[in-house]
Amino acid sequence: MSRIRHSALAVPFAIMAQAAAAQPAPAVQSPPEEERNGASEPDGPEGAAQAFNTIVVTGTKRRDGEAVQDVALAVTALDADTLDALNVTDITSLSYSAPNVALEDVGTSKGAANFSIRGLGINSSIPSIDPTVGVFVDGIYIGINNGLVLDTFDLQSAEILRGPQGILFGRNTTGGAVLLNTSDPTDYWSGEVRASLEGPVDDGRGGPSTTVHGILSGPIVEDLLSFKIAGYFNDDQGYFVNSVDGSNLGASETSILRGALRFTPSDALTLVAKYERLETDADGPAAVNHALTRRGNFDIAIDEPGLFASDSELVSVRLDWDVGNGTITNIFGYRDFTQNTVGDIDATPLFLFHSDSELAQDQISNELRYSGEFGPVIFGAGLYYFQQDIAYTERRQLPTITPAEFNGGGRQDHEVYGAFMQVDWEVVPDLKLIAGIRYSEESKDVSVTYVRPRPRCSVVDGTCSTTGTNPFVPGEPNGFSDDDSWSNWTPKLGIQYFTGDSQFYATYSRGVRSGGYNFRVTTPAAFLAQVAATGAFSFDEEKVDAYEVGAKIQAFDRRLTLNSAIFLTNISDMQREVNFASATAGVAQSILNTADAQILGLEFEGRFSVTNTLLFTANLGILDADYEDVRFDISGDGVVTQADLDLALPRVPEATYGFGLIHDLDLGRAGTLVTTANLQHRDRVAFTDSNLGWVSPSDQLDANVTWATPITGLELSIFAKNLLDEAISHNDTQTPFPGPLSTGVAVPFGQFPAAGTFSPIAEGRRLGVEARYAF
Repeated sequence: MSRIRHSALAVPFAIMAQAAAAQPAPAVQSPPEEERNGASEPDGPEGAAQAFNTIVVTGTKRRDGEAVQDVALAVTALDADTLDALNVTDITSLSYSAPNVALEDVGTSKGAANFSIRGLGINSSIPSIDPTVGVFVDGIYIGINNGLVLDTFDLQSAEILRGPQGILFGRNTTGGAVLLNTSDPTDYWSGEVRASLEGPVDDGRGGPSTTVHGILSGPIVEDLLSFKIAGYFNDDQGYFVNSVDGSNLGASETSILRGALRFTPSDALTLVAKYERLETDADGPAAVNHALTRRGNFDIAIDEPGLFASDSELVSVRLDWDVGNGTITNIFGYRDFTQNTVGDIDATPLFLFHSDSELAQDQISNELRYSGEFGPVIFGAGLYYFQQDIAYTERRQLPTITPAEFNGGGRQDHEVYGAFMQVDWEVVPDLKLIAGIRYSEESKDVSVTYVRPRPRCSVVDGTCSTTGTNPFVPGEPNGFSDDDSWSNWTPKLGIQYFTGDSQFYATYSRGVRSGGYNFRVTTPAAFLAQVAATGAFSFDEEKVDAYEVGAKIQAFDRRLTLNSAIFLTNISDMQREVNFASATAGVAQSILNTADAQILGLEFEGRFSVTNTLLFTANLGILDADYEDVRFDISGDGVVTQADLDLALPRVPEATYGFGLIHDLDLGRAGTLVTTANLQHRDRVAFTDSNLGWVSPSDQLDANVTWATPITGLELSIFAKNLLDEAISHNDTQTPFPGPLSTGVAVPFGQFPAAGTFSPIAEGRRLGVEARYAF
């Protein structure tokens, strides 16, 4: 049998599944589409195109899941074999499989997500900002962006849902959602051992990265209790070289331990409990300053290598109970996360701006839902609860501005209640109506200490005051305490029409991103003027209304699949972290409801199975974004004028597109050789609202060749990442420290900055080898 049916780029391009989804089980192979259409497999050898069409996603909270081609709205779904074929080692790798998707690390501290889908994203590492793209691990929503972009392994499936998910997900997923699902215990003995070595091949780069991991699963009591234990370790010697002292930069050690139990006392009842412990110790950010070095290179020269240390525990308990006409599911989650960082923010060989931080977060959540089918009606409903505590301390050292250390941050208690319901009704054969609604209520109680020159204190340790005045700045308040709440109804309406192997759909949905507070107030006078103008210490929630029309077309005996969507997104009270270089604080960052905006988009994804052993894939995304109304000065010239309206929306590339292929070569008794290659392009994007900070266009080319040897279960791979050696920056914060390339003039999308920049960069070209043995 050809491996292409199992590991191809089939799953990522068997796309456009339902976005109104949550807590998926893994993508599996099942024949719901053929059963619905009364079709059967063609005679003769099974071809790639036929096998690909049986992919099922259960992220729609349906009782038995749905074929990916049968559901409305857009999703890119990848199963374990596809993740292996694409050599996905962290979440950012998923960016290169779908249009209008950027799953990036902000770079300020390792693992801080900077995700954007369809132009909705954030540009911050402040933990009090709710994400536009929600990340769910084994059905558990992760409440902050920190600690997300780390190494991944033991993934059973991943899904990228594009567009607001305000019904079945609810939690702040105005841009989309990323669902990561680790493997469940098996009721038979199975396991895997894997080792890889990768590193730079270009002169002037750092050292190798070594990874080993293993998984063992099997029964404890046959047909009743099974287990899984998995371990992972990565030792990265640091890809970059710091030209100040010639040392490697970007080194890290990451260890992950996972355990799981699966209890099945009857055919109707299943309980799966999972535990994960993750520890990382690493260098600080690897950043360049565009006042010292031109864009597109790896010339790092910093005096502070920094550090990153994180420790997290994640627990999930899932119960599924078949009650005859439906299934009751309950998912409980708990996470405890701590992090410490040190970074060189001026990104120069001089001590101009260093910063360190402390972060502690813990959360609990519980979702109880029911899904059932009643003839032509599919009904789902549920209740949701989420609570998290966050404490964050930030320190800044700016010796050329003031000898005093900046200290401050914030503490927050965040609570969410939600209830949701969705009905899919097949009113006549092949015509389905969709209606859903969700009610959410959120509250946040905070204590904020302004990040200002003051005696050393720690919000995490409870030693930073929010009352009284700053002893270093007479008359300046230390901070504030406040609470606020938000509640809303978010609807969804849709219609689907099936004809043969194709379908057409139209949907409307609303998503809401909660209001909140800024933990990083560095200019209290400006902040208090903002409070006086708005009447609140908090910023308000962001609302997104999304309209989408799509088609999923299959032809040539389903060897060709072409899926397309046109969407219009209206954003009200857009939440933005407006940041400018500051002569008194290094960088001044304010979180504001800046504007109303509109994004018009177009997406195409397709695949063509030339033969049973050769598959081509392609995707294209086009975005046209404009401000409709701007209420705050985002250009930095002191007034709100047409110049603000003419600025580009941050994180919105005009175009993304990609091409891929996978080829199987049967070597007879020598095994099988599988080759994959994927190229993804993204246009330049604005990073800051002022467009003074921006990210260059990029082309990411990855390739992988795997030999499935004649020894059962043994595979050997050679892979390459970022073959074009692009110096891709995910951050371009403006700083007040000039260099020889500084212009002194603030120009949107200027090739050189007015003063300086903090621009962390991702790793360039790497080659690697891997050995895997599974049984």
